Amino acid sequence: MPRTRLTTPLVRKDGELVEATWDEALERVAEGFGAARPNGETAFGMFSCSKSTNEMNYAAQRFARKVMGSNNIDSCNRT
Repeated sequence: MPRTRLTTPLVRKDGELVEATWDEALERVAEGFGAARPNGETAFGMFSCSKSTNEMNYAAQRFARKVMGSNNIDSCNRT
């Protein structure tokens, strides 16, 4: 059976994607978000989907505002 989806996270090492543990992948994500945060409120933005539930969109905007310190969040709900 052909592999149709990822079952382990991939991280870039020396320009190539290699398999990693979930702990290593999540640490990389946290480092990336942490690096973007101190650069001001324009360093981070988030798009949210109108097909998501209201609860998911609310969680996304809370993350952007409270965790990342940015009001740059948009969704196509307004159209």
